[in-house]
Amino acid sequence: MSTEDETSDAAAAEIRLRTGWTTGACAAASAKAAFSALRGAGFLDPVTITLPRGQTPSFSLALAEFGDGWARAGVVKDAGDDPDVTHGAMILAELRPADGLRFLGGEGVGLVTKPGLPIPPGEPAINPAPRTLIEASLRDLAGDGPLDVAVEISVPGGAEMALKTWNPRLGIEGGISILGTTGIVRPYSCAAWIASIHRGIDVARATGAAHVGAATGSTSEAAARKIYDLPDHLWLDMGDFVGGMLKYLRAHPVPRLTIAGGVGKMTKLAQGASDLHSKRSQVDFDALAEMAKGEQLDPMPVRAANTAAEAHQAAGPGLSQAVAWRARKEALKLLSGAPVDVEIMVVDRSGAMVGRAGFEA
Repeated sequence: MSTEDETSDAAAAEIRLRTGWTTGACAAASAKAAFSALRGAGFLDPVTITLPRGQTPSFSLALAEFGDGWARAGVVKDAGDDPDVTHGAMILAELRPADGLRFLGGEGVGLVTKPGLPIPPGEPAINPAPRTLIEASLRDLAGDGPLDVAVEISVPGGAEMALKTWNPRLGIEGGISILGTTGIVRPYSCAAWIASIHRGIDVARATGAAHVGAATGSTSEAAARKIYDLPDHLWLDMGDFVGGMLKYLRAHPVPRLTIAGGVGKMTKLAQGASDLHSKRSQVDFDALAEMAKGEQLDPMPVRAANTAAEAHQAAGPGLSQAVAWRARKEALKLLSGAPVDVEIMVVDRSGAMVGRAGFEA
């Protein structure tokens, strides 16, 4: 089978992945169903909402309860084939009469405690787009009349789910965020990860931070933390998206940036890659061998290596140090003159730092 055939098969497999629904879409569906019951018209089941781009999905209710002056409905989130920590979570909306439209956070919905996020401190972490979607869904029933109702969103078990997300680092305490711009979860979406990086930078800037760290994974972050005692919210879970991070910092600068990554990913950055995922960039071993030769190192074992880790181990620390300086140069190029000083740390699989460039290095 040719490489082209393999690529086509991989693309077809991605197309077959199921999309899902955001927590915001689920919250809007639950709120609309409960609002119907609160108005005396009974629960809508299934309940249909209109998403920002015109799609009209229907949701079956997993819970429907009401009493004197209140109604509660819930749907179970289906994230499709996306590995979302909230897949299978119950998204509940309890509605009560109020003066105007109010949004409240119940069990499992986080509270914003730091500036820089779309929602100010002291408010439940229900983002602006889901709030707009919930209001529009209620107006499907209320028309242009006043919306005098309090909408409390809760997610049982949300506090435990949040520990697997960025929320603790972003200063969102006690639960998950109710998120979603389009209402649809795209499987393995890069956009969601990059958006989380952006929000981390926003929080860092809003809290006056002068230094942030970014890492490709837990091993490289742990190595950088041994040197810099930065609080959790100043460590960006960059993953493979160094380009998305640097381009955002170009327009929203922080004075100092430490990038820590494994030898393979930092080699790819040094060779000009801005997306470090193995599907989207590869190490050029011939170019790496030429770099080794320029450092007066034997290029032959580098050119013959099967992995970047093997090449670095064969060449010795001089190659890792050269990669660090070249990676810093490429990072500064992506920043296009923005006032951000960059440090690169190259970390091996054992967690040892084998190359460092920038700041005091």
